Amino acid sequence: MSRLRPDPLDYGLLERAVGRDGGTETLFATATAGLEEIASGRRALRAVRHPLGFFCLPVLRDGDRGICVHIFEPGAADPAALVTSPMHCHSWELTSFVLHGEVGNLRVRVRPDHEQPTHRVFQVHSSPSGTDDIRPTSQLVRCEPGAAQTSGRGQTYRLPAGAFHRTDVPTGSTAATLVLGRSLPAHTDLSLGPLHGARHRVVRQTCDAAQTARTARSALRRIHGQHPE
Repeated sequence: MSRLRPDPLDYGLLERAVGRDGGTETLFATATAGLEEIASGRRALRAVRHPLGFFCLPVLRDGDRGICVHIFEPGAADPAALVTSPMHCHSWELTSFVLHGEVGNLRVRVRPDHEQPTHRVFQVHSSPSGTDDIRPTSQLVRCEPGAAQTSGRGQTYRLPAGAFHRTDVPTGSTAATLVLGRSLPAHTDLSLGPLHGARHRVVRQTCDAAQTARTARSALRRIHGQHPE
């Protein structure tokens, strides 16, 4: 496959490649072809600084399915953007293939607790314009660390919709993942935040064309085992 196109068949191809003999070659080839298009400007999209501390390259949005490349590197985080906590769950089932570096995934056990809660549950409603409307709920919970998993280059981890977790890449380290997501209507994006947190909005920063291209080129060099300039 030579390129990532806005074509729903792309998602199916990558989904079938995960865990299949020879599938890693397809995943690497597809991701690098897409990054090359972004780096050269042939694919007109802009990287977004995600509140959880990475650059998101939204390669495909097709109904309930999506493909992104997440790039973790110094300078990706916007310190003012994260107003709840790194612990969250998605309204979509996630498959993440590591292109370079190591990515830690810590599952979090969450149970209702109105006597000695540690967090409040917040709903996160995201608009196509890049605004997150973060709304406190009446749910008070206690959370505890669960199973931890570290995945390296060529490995895949999966998360079902509704599973609370935290993604960890050590400070100063770099990593990139190819992410497949399929939204499920019965689920809502949630985050764990302070007990007395109020409703608020966060506007995600969109990078310009030059920053987007630099980010894509940096990831490509690392995928190819080269030290970025």
